[in-house]
Amino acid sequence: MASSKGGMFPGQQQPPGTHPVGVPGGPGQPGLLPGGSAGRAQGNNTLVDDLEASFEACFASLVSQDYVNGTDQEEIRTGVDQCIQKFLDVARQTECFFLQKRLQLSVQKPEQVVKEDVSELRNELQRKELLVQKHQSKLHHWQQVLEDVSVQHRKPTDLPPPGPLAFLEQASASLPPAPLKPN
Repeated sequence: MASSKGGMFPGQQQPPGTHPVGVPGGPGQPGLLPGGSAGRAQGNNTLVDDLEASFEACFASLVSQDYVNGTDQEEIRTGVDQCIQKFLDVARQTECFFLQKRLQLSVQKPEQVVKEDVSELRNELQRKELLVQKHQSKLHHWQQVLEDVSVQHRKPTDLPPPGPLAFLEQASASLPPAPLKPN
């Protein structure tokens, strides 16, 4: 059951000739996941194992006592750079694997790709409609604020133009009514 060309999941077999040279699962390279559970015990690492190991090595190199106590900064930098470069290489191989699977899916089931595209477009349209509603509510709010401000500025201009007695009329309007004298 164990195969040198494992698929993404245990037990999944790759059709022959589906991996070009230099991509995961190709000649001389491991698949993404082992073909069986004995793959890890035999030393046949997969891309997932390699990615995990290189990721852990990046952190280990940053917190290792050798690097903390080390005095040669250039040696430390070189070791960290090598760990990061290995992680990036394995990440590229993993990305290549998934891109290849995506290509196979688009060739074998083009309607699935169209369905995914339609779904993405619907989600984007819904997100943009929510954004338009948000902007409309803000626009309505600021239009109301502008209208309130313009109404406040109109009130003094709605009064008749001031005449010679306008000041007295204004002042007397704010006074309480005078008590009536009994006759």
